[in-house]
Amino acid sequence: MTEERSPRSAALYARACRVIPGGVNSPVRAFRAVGGTPLFIARGAGAQVFDVDGRAYLDFVGSWGPLIAGHAHPTVVAAVTEALGRGMTYGAPCAAEVELAERIVAAYPAVEQVRLVSSGTEAVMSAIRVARAFTQRDLIVKFAGCYHGHADHLLVAAGSGLATFGRPSSAGVPEPFIACTRVLPLDEEAAVEELFVREGARIAAVIIEPVPANHGLLPQRRAFLQTLRKLTQQHGALLIFDEVISGFRLGRGGAAERLGIAPDLATFGKVIGGGMPVGAFGGARRVMARLAPDGDTYQAGTLSGNPVAMTAGLATLDLLSREAGWERLEALGAELEQMLQPVISAAPFPVHLVRVGSLFWLSLHGAGAPRTAATLTAAESARFAALFHAMLDRRIYLPPSAYEACFLSLAHGPSELTRLAEALRESLTAIA
Repeated sequence: MTEERSPRSAALYARACRVIPGGVNSPVRAFRAVGGTPLFIARGAGAQVFDVDGRAYLDFVGSWGPLIAGHAHPTVVAAVTEALGRGMTYGAPCAAEVELAERIVAAYPAVEQVRLVSSGTEAVMSAIRVARAFTQRDLIVKFAGCYHGHADHLLVAAGSGLATFGRPSSAGVPEPFIACTRVLPLDEEAAVEELFVREGARIAAVIIEPVPANHGLLPQRRAFLQTLRKLTQQHGALLIFDEVISGFRLGRGGAAERLGIAPDLATFGKVIGGGMPVGAFGGARRVMARLAPDGDTYQAGTLSGNPVAMTAGLATLDLLSREAGWERLEALGAELEQMLQPVISAAPFPVHLVRVGSLFWLSLHGAGAPRTAATLTAAESARFAALFHAMLDRRIYLPPSAYEACFLSLAHGPSELTRLAEALRESLTAIA
């Protein structure tokens, strides 16, 4: 049990539960899906995190994606330290925000302007607002299994039909808030075509993770994404790629460059902050011109363009460019796949490895790794919980949810991959 692994974590969690709902500030950290008490982390270095009792774990969470260079990379830390010496925030423009915006515009297909914000949720919320303003329409289309932050109008569960009026998937979200949201299944062109025939003139935007990575890793067929591109163009709607996870991780131009499909708007986060809270959304100048102060669509943020966060993002992107980071990560992912396939092929129950670049996911679905949002059975969920704790016993830190993807970083290398493969082999045997 985690309490035995880290007594200080157990004590901190007990304290946290008295003053923080559920003892955590983001639900998945609570270990509810796997059981036990969450580890409290004292520090990170390279590919490892250290709990408050000083135990080291090989980390494949990477703060859920931002730490593409690894924990506390010296170059990033030095840049942030220097920036801190100049002040933590100004509430006024700074050069670093211009530089980061220039990097995004130069790298990402079809983006001519970006607005910097403080989180992925804020980026998506704002992108949808400007899409509605630009098209003068209200309906938003999303896909079951894609997560776009916790804005009210996107916390919607899919119904059983091909296209549903959404029902809130969180308490506190009134049904009228999501009355203008439609939910479709992934990987079904016919469902999208049917919705556009019926309501195309009212659709402002279609939003999708081009590489869905929040309900497992669900790579989509390029033909399906091309259908979204074609239909939105035909009906005067905008296509929004949510690249908060995939942007600047799967390549300099994100999934859009990888797939050869340019959206009208894109949202970013994670990597462009280098470990600091940052988000951004961008698109064509004619769309972004609707934003205040030039246009009539309001969006603002006290800490938007924060100089320290901008510096962390710039240092991370510089590092990736200078050290052929994207190429190294792609090769590392391929090596990981080669190492893990023999292990999972010999597993005593179904385990499937899904990988896209430096993202990977261990799917325990008995019917095979899905391409659409699929729920694990109780037995499959129990197997994952057992696997998670067996790996933790072997000092491998995986996401504490069967539906979360894992992240590779530049701090991982062949020795770390070998350690992961050996721990997985031992763990699968131990829980059989």
